[in-house]
Amino acid sequence: MGSDTARTLHSINFGEDFEFDFRAYRLRRSGRVLKQERIPMEVLAVLLEQKGQLVSREHLVERIWGKGTFLDTDNSINGAIRKVRQVLKDDPEQPRFIQTVMGKGYRFIAPVTYSYVQTPVSPTLEVAPELPPAGPVTDNRVLGRGPALLGIATILIVATLGYLQWSRYRVRPVARNGKVMLAVLPFENLTGDASQDYFSDGMTEEMIAQLGNSDPQRLGVIARTSVMQYKHNIKGLDQIGRELGVEYTMEGSVRRDSGKVRITTQLIQVKDQTHLWSAQYDRDSSDLLALQSEIAQKVVSEIEPRIGVHERASTHPSFLSKESEAYELYLRGRYFWNKRTSEGLQQAIDYFQQAVSKDPGYSRAYAGLAEAYALTGAYSSAPPVEVMPKARAAALRAVQLDEALPEAHTALAVIAQDYDWDWLTAGKEYRRAIQLNPNYATGHQWYAECLALQGRFDEAFPEIETARQLDPLSLIIAADYGAIFYFSRQYDQAIEHFHTVLDMEPNFPRAKMLVWAYAQKGRLAEALAEAENSRIDGPWKWAMIAYISGRLGDQSKVKLALDQLQNLRKQGTPDPMSFAVAYIGKGNRNQALAWLEKAYLARSGGLTALKVDPTYDPLRADPRFQVLIHRIGLAR
Repeated sequence: MGSDTARTLHSINFGEDFEFDFRAYRLRRSGRVLKQERIPMEVLAVLLEQKGQLVSREHLVERIWGKGTFLDTDNSINGAIRKVRQVLKDDPEQPRFIQTVMGKGYRFIAPVTYSYVQTPVSPTLEVAPELPPAGPVTDNRVLGRGPALLGIATILIVATLGYLQWSRYRVRPVARNGKVMLAVLPFENLTGDASQDYFSDGMTEEMIAQLGNSDPQRLGVIARTSVMQYKHNIKGLDQIGRELGVEYTMEGSVRRDSGKVRITTQLIQVKDQTHLWSAQYDRDSSDLLALQSEIAQKVVSEIEPRIGVHERASTHPSFLSKESEAYELYLRGRYFWNKRTSEGLQQAIDYFQQAVSKDPGYSRAYAGLAEAYALTGAYSSAPPVEVMPKARAAALRAVQLDEALPEAHTALAVIAQDYDWDWLTAGKEYRRAIQLNPNYATGHQWYAECLALQGRFDEAFPEIETARQLDPLSLIIAADYGAIFYFSRQYDQAIEHFHTVLDMEPNFPRAKMLVWAYAQKGRLAEALAEAENSRIDGPWKWAMIAYISGRLGDQSKVKLALDQLQNLRKQGTPDPMSFAVAYIGKGNRNQALAWLEKAYLARSGGLTALKVDPTYDPLRADPRFQVLIHRIGLAR
């Protein structure tokens, strides 16, 4: 049976000598590649694809950053437009390319020409009459993962923000122990109804779950966090393959009409973009959520032999709820959970609680609730004695509903590690989660941190590298990679990793460990500047300033920082660890140890880093410090 071909957009030419190559995702002038950052490139791509149309700032924010973003997007857009104009040598007063419509947005005004190539399209395995179009649809393969849905608002983009800078890590050759790597790209919602995004997103997640459990020893499946960054993205498959480090991609779409649903999917080999297999399924839409699992299992059984996987480990529990609204709430919760901010975690908790209210038997929503509560203490001033019992209750309920749920076991592991200081149980629960799903990136990431906190770096680095391979665009995994370098006293590598994350998201909390890496490297002036300029205010900012100022010998600034900490103490309950660090900077060992004792009584999660964090080196020779290390189980 022969293959048809379809036109695929290769590039857009404009001006006398500019070319935007969509397949390589590069901007050229007279054949020479022009260097440009990710955000300006994304802005230019959106303007080009809507040439002649007014593109609002709100549309740019939604397309590039996603809804609910907490960044200063106004300044980010202004900066991106300025950088695009610089590289195009465009005058904002007399524009040749980008016109500003004050208070409205921007318009690309130059004439453009389009270049196409022919790409093969494999025939489908199931043939059914065409459903009526539900909206504008394009057969453009490169633009088909997002711009074909122009005007459809996104319910959920789980991806964390910005990622191109991280490519210097993710595109490097990595050892995969013989694993085949595959990415399930976001299924397109072709219904014309943005409220149905939860279903296309759910189809993506269900495929990841089913494929991830096919043969985890031989098949690695990229995590949802990374693939969802391609939901509204103009990228060629060759570039996606390089960025994610995969040999295969799966693509698909969903369309509903008059009580019917059509799901199409195809498997593509990245190196030559060969379509190895494709199929379409037409079903009644009376039970959409059950349909997802059914079709996912059928697709998996079809493609496993084609990529050298022949043994199914077990049936993976479905990600889905019996209630579509509960599932949508769960997805929203995961989106905010991935932000790793105090506000984001609180919103995640709210959504997960709503999900379990809609479906009291929804184990994954309970697991999400447990993980959100478990992280809240680290990202806010919430006392661990208040949030950790809530985390434990939710995790135990999740395990009661589904013992084979990896997320529930990682939540139990975090509680054992950060609250109980029971390192044996923590390791056991992490390993159980990884055993249940070896492709679970967060399980590998958190287990890596657990190992690093015990000083077991030879074991920690392979785990964090596995997490990175499975979720190469994750900011939190990138930041944790830097943290492990820091704890192992490899400061140059730590600084490089933290810089990479902060280039993408300047206020990403975990990457603010850059201050400590600078300090231990002896770059104290840079450390102080980074701490003072941080937009993340609170006790840890003043703890940083006090510590670094003490290292610089500026006791007046130490006193000022301690006064600020005391003022914050009157307003609430700052982590006692912040006072301990500040008094280390002051050189007052007795006060530092007294505050560590208070941290012990408050069960502060920060105590877990005592063994490996060089910040506490001035206290290590004190017998009181060694007793504390023993009491939190880190004496081995």
